[in-house]
Amino acid sequence: MANLGGKEVEVNEGGYVMHPEDWDKAVAGDLAKELGINLTDAHWKVVDYLREQHGQGIEMSIRKLGKSGIVDIKTLYELFPGGPLKYAAKIAGLHRPTSCV
Repeated sequence: MANLGGKEVEVNEGGYVMHPEDWDKAVAGDLAKELGINLTDAHWKVVDYLREQHGQGIEMSIRKLGKSGIVDIKTLYELFPGGPLKYAAKIAGLHRPTSCV
């Protein structure tokens, strides 16, 4: 359990939210702070897109995200340095993508 967004949220050993329905923007803000990321509109576009795709059962990869028109790959690395898809998914309240090592 972790205190995120002013509430107790179940997370796994990597700090990923276990139940996506527990996620909200306050939780995302706290997760981003833990990663040293200051969320901007560009970050939110990526986060919202990932949540939308997840809701449709679509597993994301960096390549798919880069081809989405939401963000190019270079910008994705700038927005989420050190682990673009991994960190974006974490902030979005989703599990760690299987394409991330």
